[in-house]
Amino acid sequence: MPEDPRVPPADDANHSLARLGPEAILALLGALREGVIAVDVDLRVVAMNRAATELLGRDLAAMEGQPVCDLFGVHPCPSDALTDSLQHGQPVTDFQTSLRLADDGLAQVLIRSVPLQQRDGSPAGVGLVLGDVTEVTALRKQMSERHRLGNIIGKNPRMQQLYRLIEDVADSEATVLIRGESGTGKELVARAIHAGSRRAGGPFVHVNCSALSEALLESELFGHVKGAFTGAVSERRGRFEQAHGGTIFLDEIGDVSPVVQVKLLRVLQERVVERVGENRPRSVDVRVVSATNRDLEHLLAGGRMREDFYYRIKVVSLQVPPLRERRDDIPLLVAHILTRLRGRRIAVPVPVQEVSPEAMARLLRHRWPGNVRELQHALEHAQVLSRGQTLQPNHLPPEVAQAAESSLLAVPRHSLEERDLIRAELERNGWNRSRTARKLGIDRTTLWRKIREYDLEPGD
Repeated sequence: MPEDPRVPPADDANHSLARLGPEAILALLGALREGVIAVDVDLRVVAMNRAATELLGRDLAAMEGQPVCDLFGVHPCPSDALTDSLQHGQPVTDFQTSLRLADDGLAQVLIRSVPLQQRDGSPAGVGLVLGDVTEVTALRKQMSERHRLGNIIGKNPRMQQLYRLIEDVADSEATVLIRGESGTGKELVARAIHAGSRRAGGPFVHVNCSALSEALLESELFGHVKGAFTGAVSERRGRFEQAHGGTIFLDEIGDVSPVVQVKLLRVLQERVVERVGENRPRSVDVRVVSATNRDLEHLLAGGRMREDFYYRIKVVSLQVPPLRERRDDIPLLVAHILTRLRGRRIAVPVPVQEVSPEAMARLLRHRWPGNVRELQHALEHAQVLSRGQTLQPNHLPPEVAQAAESSLLAVPRHSLEERDLIRAELERNGWNRSRTARKLGIDRTTLWRKIREYDLEPGD
């Protein structure tokens, strides 16, 4: 097919710019949004357009004659590539690096080069076209950070480490113990382990071991036959059998009695169960994940936990950090919880759309003894009171709204300031330890230790 004579070849299109006068070309360069810097054969700055001066925060008078490599920040200067472009006419294409700005800040730029020639064809220098990609780079970095795994929310380094551990253990068959305070999201971790495992297509069965008596728990876990005890009017499969091919999650494992521990130990070792009231072993194919907020080592030392059971349930141990140790996740959690609340039918005309800086400051300073669960309840409380307005401190529960006034975070630990703050709060609350602990954002045990540490008594 013959070429269209009305469309010049690419090279001719470039050369056609030569028909413009110098003033027109300068006006064209000045209108570009990309920065343009011209350097001579010694790679020293000789010219800049307006966009380059705005990007760098320096004009040509300050930059003329300076080595172009002085512009670069923490990344190395692409001097070899520029020299090669100068000598062999090969352009540099989309080279990303950083430029140091006048205020010592850094800008991320994408560089392209254009070899410049004299009229006789000899090298005159190199033209650099700078595209500012600072915001794009920041967004890419932000998107690359993992802010969640399943329904677990958090970008704190400890959460990133937890995500990696979950992924490492998920694909194994190892028995896992999840440790953490109440309200930290241990069940979410267990579900994430199940979802990432080869058993993901099987059932996930959750058993709260602290909610049942010893006899009922045994029946719940292992099942029973008809007539095994009063009320056993029919045969019933236990939770282990229901979890066949999947995962069973034994929540609050620290509350299991030594009698049930013995029977659980057999399941963990042999993968067989016996229903209450019969002697027939039944094979089960389950993975066991357990969780506790108890000090298992203390239970072990006190004889309330068998040593063989203890070591069998903690083949792999994961620790979920409390919210007070990952406060940088609070804004992320607040946004996530409010989004969920907007999707629920609760008795408010308009859901909360934003949180005021003052309210966020209170949320950040509170110690959250109830962890993420307490944060969710606090936001539900605020949602009702705010009635769709911007969430303010007075919409929060009192113990959270007053966190800025009485939080132990405001004073150094083990200091006279901490002692005085605790004494003042005790006196303000009539030496009621439960109320004082809530005001200070700590649990009663911690408050008791602090009272002993500072030898505090009424009337001091």
